[in-house]
Amino acid sequence: MVNTFYDLATDFYEFGWGQSFHFATRHKYESFEASIARHEMYMAHQLGLFPGMKVIDIGCGVGGPMRTIARFSGANVVGLNNNEYQIQRGKRLNEQAGLSHLCSFIKADFMNIPVEDGTYDCAYQIEATCHAPDLVGIYREIFRVLKPGGLFGGYEWIMTNKFNKNDPIEVNIKKQIELGNGLPDLVQPAEILSALKEAGFEIITAFDVAETSELPWYLPLSSGISVTGFLHTGVGRYLTGKLCQVMEMLKLAPAGSYNTNVWLQNAATFLVQGGEKQIFSPMFFILVRKPSEDK
Repeated sequence: MVNTFYDLATDFYEFGWGQSFHFATRHKYESFEASIARHEMYMAHQLGLFPGMKVIDIGCGVGGPMRTIARFSGANVVGLNNNEYQIQRGKRLNEQAGLSHLCSFIKADFMNIPVEDGTYDCAYQIEATCHAPDLVGIYREIFRVLKPGGLFGGYEWIMTNKFNKNDPIEVNIKKQIELGNGLPDLVQPAEILSALKEAGFEIITAFDVAETSELPWYLPLSSGISVTGFLHTGVGRYLTGKLCQVMEMLKLAPAGSYNTNVWLQNAATFLVQGGEKQIFSPMFFILVRKPSEDK
């Protein structure tokens, strides 16, 4: 399901959002692009990355965060992705950025990473493991590939503690976010922490970064007109949809392009609703450690 979703959605994401398929906290007077880069560099800083370290990016997309983190830290970053289309696109972007010596890819299911135990110094994921069919399973696999003492950081999609399971409106918002983004069941923070502990990790810190943002994380999806970020505004998405419709009719775009765009627009609508009600967040930050061998 996830692979098919990204085959359809990748070009739309990159066209409207850039090479990093995630949200970010944002300060007043900070551009959208700057907020995305800072969000990624914050991860590198929290992991303490430096030149010579070997890091794995779980669910790397086309590698936008990988390139920012490699450039910022000097670490060698291996992007794990199960989508061949995204990997080939990412390799071209690595070459264009002059970062092929630091950035590479592995094609695999992140539930079964084809490397030996203890291969990586650190691991991170940015809004990727929400696609996992089994949270304990994905965390155990990440635990396995880390060296003893290695850190794992992540931004998880969650339903916040304000989410009311008995409110049909909120339950529908949750369902539509899952359907529109190719997700299994979204969970709350306690379930994330429980899964991490069951996988063997020591919790260093865990909190919803969205609560620290001066501007709403969903602002790029909800704002009307933006000169610098027009394509991912409501108006920009509407006009993109109309352009897709015309291009598909003229056979200049693949069949299904318009429907895919409508699908993503619908997903954006419910992401905004979840953000406005503060019942959904795409950035529950976790930093955990694989215990050292001497413990």
